[in-house]
Amino acid sequence: MEPRLIAIFMIALSFPHFVQSLVRHYNFSVVLKNETKLCSTKSFVTVNGKFPGPTIYAREDDTLIVKVTNHVKHEVTIHWHGIKQLQTCWFDGPAYVTQCPIKTGQSFVYNFTITGQRGTLLWHAHITWLRATVHGAIVILPKRRVPYPFPKPNKEKIIILGEWWKSDVEAVVNQATNSGLPPNISDAHTINGYPGPAPGCISKGYTLHVESGKTYLLRIINAALNDELFFKIADHKLTVVEADASYLKPFETDTIFLSPGQTTNVLLTANKNFGKYLIATTPFMDAPIGFDNVSSTATLHYKGTPPYTKTILTNIPPLNATPITKTFTDSLRSINSNTYPTKVSSTIDHSLLFAITVGLNPCDKCTNGNKFVSAINNITFLMPHISLLQAHYYNIKGIFTDDFPANPPMVFDYTGTNQPDNLHTENGTRVYRLNFNSSVEIVLQGTAMIAPENHPFHLHGYNFFVVGQGLGNFDPEKDPLGFNLVDPVERNTLSVPNNGWVAIRFRADNPGVWFLHCHLEVHTTWGLKMAFIVDNGRGFNESILPPPKDFPKC
Repeated sequence: MEPRLIAIFMIALSFPHFVQSLVRHYNFSVVLKNETKLCSTKSFVTVNGKFPGPTIYAREDDTLIVKVTNHVKHEVTIHWHGIKQLQTCWFDGPAYVTQCPIKTGQSFVYNFTITGQRGTLLWHAHITWLRATVHGAIVILPKRRVPYPFPKPNKEKIIILGEWWKSDVEAVVNQATNSGLPPNISDAHTINGYPGPAPGCISKGYTLHVESGKTYLLRIINAALNDELFFKIADHKLTVVEADASYLKPFETDTIFLSPGQTTNVLLTANKNFGKYLIATTPFMDAPIGFDNVSSTATLHYKGTPPYTKTILTNIPPLNATPITKTFTDSLRSINSNTYPTKVSSTIDHSLLFAITVGLNPCDKCTNGNKFVSAINNITFLMPHISLLQAHYYNIKGIFTDDFPANPPMVFDYTGTNQPDNLHTENGTRVYRLNFNSSVEIVLQGTAMIAPENHPFHLHGYNFFVVGQGLGNFDPEKDPLGFNLVDPVERNTLSVPNNGWVAIRFRADNPGVWFLHCHLEVHTTWGLKMAFIVDNGRGFNESILPPPKDFPKC
């Protein structure tokens, strides 16, 4: 550690009440790990040999310095999902968008400050499908002496939901890419790395230990690659207080719903004297396509419960429980207090309509002569050979064009039965350019082309407000009249409903290159992604900082 940082650290220890922010150091070693799950052993990529990976703890306004060293054959990057990265776009993490990957035997130091954020987020690999096992929690505590806007819990627990393949995940995606067909689905879902009991295999499950009368803050993360998930605890209510590191008006429910990349904090009161209660995470899918329909279970175990006590079971939601997802989503409202105000733009500089489609493009080497692709406004995004941010910062020509369409090239009945006959899309590395501090509204419109389904979308570098959503086609005359501009939920990842639409708003006050993509990894692989370039504003505080000296080379 540098002498200057040692001095700062010693001052913080001596006068903790006077220090509002710290510099926190972490070392991430990307290594292989052998482990047996579902009665099958495989070697897989991890950080520090842990699955899930290590938790990063910080406070609002702390600076994080994370050295990532790559000891495996795969190139790797780490994305700090939900961190706004104000002026530090170089450290956002998506491969070939903001950085070149870290090669085998090399290191890269991520250095960024957590400004104006507190709550639960996650970190994960952001290249190919490595995030299946390379992921972990980010816990951002409020500033010192700043309380939660809800009753203080007695303890806090982290719950990470994921997916598990018996096969090597990189082999799964490579096989799908070569065949042009959808990839093989996962073999199980996991809770904190444990799949729980499975057919034909006695498999250990996770146990959440609690004491009667105490309240627990559960920080729940969906780190799955391709599945939206329900979470439920038998005979217990959950009070939802936060989503994607943004405080909410609290509400009570027995089932929560998370898309990949989303986080939800809930209060759990252990109001039983003793006992064991089933914890279940189950998939949601309201479209006729293949998916992992296996539930994962864990146990809520009260201290003092006698041995061999029977576990209390629960009814799990149906796989296609759209009413439950809608009820949960409609209940999310920003806290909108004096301390945490909701600032939604009332005027719009850029009004965008992004139609989400699945298509088929010719592929000579593929099984059927075609390959599945996905697109926004009929553009299937192609990744460049150097990072978009490098090309933008150094004005390198020929890497991208800034002519991404603001609207679909052809207007049709997006969610109707009469879909376009031409299922081909246009390939391109095209971005949409925004002036600094401009206000942006995006309507993400689902379509019925080939395979209508939910699409969880994640925007890097920003939070956004979900001002409206509905089923069918968005009506630009009628639907905005019902927009919630008072207390809409603030998120970084949202779920576009099957054959429906969602409207979001944000202010482009963070210069850089920012990725927008579906957080179902299968669709990202197919090209369901694009990027915004937000130009510098005026002066140092509104401009991208220079790249770090150890920036990886492509």
